[in-house]
Amino acid sequence: MIIIDDKYISDEVIEEQFVCNLGACKGACCVAGDCGAPLDKEEVKKLKKIYPKIKSYLRPDGIAEIEKTGTHTTDDEYGYVTPIVNKGICAYAVIDDHGTVGCGIEKAYNEGVVDYKKPISCHLYPIRVTKYESFEALNYDRWDICKPACKNGKSLRVPVYRFLKDALIRKYGEEFYQVLDKIARKQYKPE
Repeated sequence: MIIIDDKYISDEVIEEQFVCNLGACKGACCVAGDCGAPLDKEEVKKLKKIYPKIKSYLRPDGIAEIEKTGTHTTDDEYGYVTPIVNKGICAYAVIDDHGTVGCGIEKAYNEGVVDYKKPISCHLYPIRVTKYESFEALNYDRWDICKPACKNGKSLRVPVYRFLKDALIRKYGEEFYQVLDKIARKQYKPE
């Protein structure tokens, strides 16, 4: 385990390898699961604020769900989460011409419409962050639908934390990432 300030990082975050392979999984993480993407309180406020700007990027059934339940909902395990349509696809998800699922929020962000990329829990995946009273635990989450990403990561020799560099910097800052990278390079030597 690596400890940086009040962040406890599982060794798997530096030992496991992972690079999303959307050609293989087709964005299944936006469709599978029991609930939407976990959100923090600031993201709940942000989604309410940007919804009018991103609405035109979303699918009609996603818009209908958001307008019925709100820009977020709650889950017993995760607290605030994005709404899902018919117990499946995220209300903010979009589907391209090839059947690959992506994020409508991120699409609006990439086009400069909003300054919010997507929920940090999505950006950080496959790292799941659990908040405790005095620390946060960063753990590698294994999910069968991500087997193509694991295979891709191994072939490219990219550790989870390096694949998630931008997300980790977004969440914890450049200094945190540099410290993590320095520790990881000393501690972990890929085969």
